[in-house]
Amino acid sequence: MKRILATMIAASAGLSAAPLHAEDSLTYVSWGGNYQQAERDAFLDPIEDELGITIREETYTGVHEVRAQVLSGAVTWDIVDLGGFECAQGQAEGLFEDLDWNVVSTEGLDENAWSDTWVSILYYSTVLAYNPEALEKAPTNFTDFWDVENFPGRRALYNEAPTMLEAALLADGVPKDELYPLDIDRAFAKLEEIKPHIDAWWDSGAQSIQLLADGEVDMLPIWNGRIEVLKEEGFPVEIAWDQGTLSVSCVAIPKGAPNKDLAMKAINLMISPEIQANLPQYINYGPANALAFDTGKIAEDKVATSPSAPEHLKVQAVISPSYWGERLTELDERWDAFMLK
Repeated sequence: MKRILATMIAASAGLSAAPLHAEDSLTYVSWGGNYQQAERDAFLDPIEDELGITIREETYTGVHEVRAQVLSGAVTWDIVDLGGFECAQGQAEGLFEDLDWNVVSTEGLDENAWSDTWVSILYYSTVLAYNPEALEKAPTNFTDFWDVENFPGRRALYNEAPTMLEAALLADGVPKDELYPLDIDRAFAKLEEIKPHIDAWWDSGAQSIQLLADGEVDMLPIWNGRIEVLKEEGFPVEIAWDQGTLSVSCVAIPKGAPNKDLAMKAINLMISPEIQANLPQYINYGPANALAFDTGKIAEDKVATSPSAPEHLKVQAVISPSYWGERLTELDERWDAFMLK
C-alpha cells in the first residue's frame, strides 16, 4: 500500500499531533491527504464517540520511522497505518506489540488479512481494465490478457513483482486459493511469454490511467480506484474483476506504545463490521471485514464498485503480506533482471 499512497503524502497538512498522551487519548499515524481524511471520517470519529476518547493524528512516510522510535526507546505513537509488506517486515523485526485476541476479533477477516502483530483495515484491488470500444471481444480475466491470439490489442503491465507474479500464475491456471507459496519459476516463464506483446510498463497510478486515456493501450492491470476517475470523466473503460488481486492496508501498535491497551480496543472497533461499513462512503477502497456488507449500511452503487464486495471477493486472490514481507528484496532483484533482458 505504501507504493500507492506515497503520492498523497505531499497533500497532507494540519494533521500533526500534540506530543503529550493521556489515558483517554491515542495518536494515530497514517499517510495524510484524502486517504487519511477518509480514515478520520470512516474510522476515527466513530471510535472517538464509542470510547469517549480523543484521537490525535500525525503523518509519516513509512516503517523506517516506526523503527527509529522503537530502537530509540522513545515511542510516541499508538497506532500506525502501514502497507501489507511493511506490516510483515515490521513484525519480523519485532517492531510491534502482539495483538491481544481476547480484545481484537478477526471474525469476518480473510486469513491473509491479519497476523500476530497487525490486522488489515481495508483492501484495494489490482484488476484488469480495458477499453471496450477498442476491442472486438472483451477480456474477462488475466487468462484472456495473456491470450494475444484471441484477444488482440495493445497491452501494458505494472513494473513490479508483487501482484504481477500472482497475475501470471492465475493466467497460467493456478487456483486463487493455491497461489502460495508462489511458483516463482513458473511465474517468470509466463511473464516471458507475454513480454514481447507488452507495449508499455507503468510505474505509477497516474501513468496507468494516462495510458488508457490517451489510447496508448487497450488493456492493462490497474488499481481499482483509478478506474473510477476515468469513468467519472466519461472515458469508456470496464473492469474485469475475475482473477484480480486484493492487497491490504493494515494497522499495528509500535512496541512500547504509551497507550497499548486503549489502542487494542480502538483497533477492534476499527475492524468491526459496523465501522468498516463506513469506508466506502468516503473512498473507493473495500472493507477488510466481509461482514461489513451484511450491515445494510453500504449503498448498492458503492457495493458495485467496492473491491471487496462479496461478488468481487469470491473471484479474486488475496495477496499475502507475510509471503512478500520475507521475499520482497530477493524477488525485486529477480524482477529487475527480468526487465533488463
